[in-house]
Amino acid sequence: MVAESVLTESGAPTPGGGIAAATGPIDPWAPDFAGDALVRRAHRIREAAHIVRERSTGRTGLAPGSESARTRLAAEGLHQVLGTLPPLYPEWLGDPSFCTAHGVRFPYVGGEMANGIATTRMVIALARADLMGFFGAGGLDHRSVERAVADLAAGLGDRRNWGVNLIHSPQEPELEERVAGLLVTRHVPVVSASAFMALTPAVVRCAVAGLATDPSGVIVRRTRVFAKVSRPEVAEQFLSPAPPAVLRVLVERGEITEREADLAAHVPVAEDLTVEADSGGHTDNRPLGVLLPVLVALRTELAARYGYRVPPRVGAAGGLGTPEALASAFAMGAAYVVTGSVNQVALEAGLSDEGKGLLGQADVADVTMAPASDMFELGVKLQVLRRGTMFPARAHQLYEVYRTCESLETIPDDVRARLERDVLGGTVDELWSSTRQYWQDRDPGQLHRAERDPKHRMALLFRSYLGQSSRWAITGHSARRTDYQIWCGPAMGAFNRWTKGSFLELPENRSAVQIALNLLEGAAVVTRAQQLRTHGVPLPAAAFSYRPRPLA
Repeated sequence: MVAESVLTESGAPTPGGGIAAATGPIDPWAPDFAGDALVRRAHRIREAAHIVRERSTGRTGLAPGSESARTRLAAEGLHQVLGTLPPLYPEWLGDPSFCTAHGVRFPYVGGEMANGIATTRMVIALARADLMGFFGAGGLDHRSVERAVADLAAGLGDRRNWGVNLIHSPQEPELEERVAGLLVTRHVPVVSASAFMALTPAVVRCAVAGLATDPSGVIVRRTRVFAKVSRPEVAEQFLSPAPPAVLRVLVERGEITEREADLAAHVPVAEDLTVEADSGGHTDNRPLGVLLPVLVALRTELAARYGYRVPPRVGAAGGLGTPEALASAFAMGAAYVVTGSVNQVALEAGLSDEGKGLLGQADVADVTMAPASDMFELGVKLQVLRRGTMFPARAHQLYEVYRTCESLETIPDDVRARLERDVLGGTVDELWSSTRQYWQDRDPGQLHRAERDPKHRMALLFRSYLGQSSRWAITGHSARRTDYQIWCGPAMGAFNRWTKGSFLELPENRSAVQIALNLLEGAAVVTRAQQLRTHGVPLPAAAFSYRPRPLA
């Protein structure tokens, strides 16, 4: 972590650090007590600040935090210095051990939007900016993930601040195993495990393979696992050592060694636990303010129970689309933050311009829940964009038919005709032919099961629509625009409101790195304002407001 480095407005380096646009000429020692001058002083987060009281009026204000200013104030005798706040950097908002462990400057992660929406290009851009990014492998076949891993390894070399998503795939367990094997054998430095309800051999293998000790006997990991969770019972599994029964299975398969299994008893499965609140895609819609403190406390309890040398870190995800949201997450103890929905409008995102345009119009209430393609039969839902697309309503129609009918043949004729015309865009027979070809290439076992189970055949056909609807949004299939499935949480609407009228409102300026740096810079400004307010400085509301600007 480069603590003394600063973010500056692009093209306008600022002497001594800070943001040029946020400041004006400031007297080198005189205090400020109100109005714009006080706001400008508060926004100079990279400079120390003296909190002073005017002796004649009792007013509390701010003065420059230098020793020369303190000397001048003392000599003048008109103000009492109550205390001094040191400089504040965005790099310092989270847990320093996170930055050290992952070789990053900032405690910030670009999340793994599935189907490759979090592209290799995005991950590389974030990693080169000393942030962290995860490739969105969920929903992709093995060959696509393999190509992405090769591209990332070639583009990032020895860097360790990147990773790939391993999504739980209950309908395709063989794919989950194969992807895990790929990530282990290719030595992907970080794996983000998501949508797991229980530990599987695949995710445990990622955590345990490569465990060793350094010359001093300290356990070191070859692969670090981030676990994205939204329930305490799932979090407890990832915060605990791997189950002996699962380790035995992996040893018997030859996928880990006896030595690795022994070492696994002394470390948690996940070194970093991401608390997923009200996010886009798979979510339990939990409020971050409720869930994060519960899982931070659970981490503390389990770290003490197992005597971990390095306690697992707990980060925050879901609902993070403004500086205020990031600042609140860090204030609650988040070691790092993970953004998702807002990165889908980034230049590097693997979403079509049409899809990004729909997201750019979203407000905080323009989201809803709809059936998920990967867990359709289980009734699992995910959070998607509602405005500008008919996907949520059409997906619900398909699930209702699946729930009430036993096969495609038992669907009432009028219902079938309506689905073919209004939802599927073709006859059941035509669509089954293309669905059959898809599964023949991806997982023939699904077709064998469909031959035995007519309801599973219906599920595969309906899942075909759900899966393609996301890809139509990715490719910009204009004829199916009303069917676009775009994963999105309410943070997208908050982001749009925050960026309105700023340079980040323009699509051509929305790089993943600019989004990240502005969110972090703003979070530091909000954090400093709150620090000052708790020390009695009567800050105007404007002190808590940060407007996006080009940063470098």
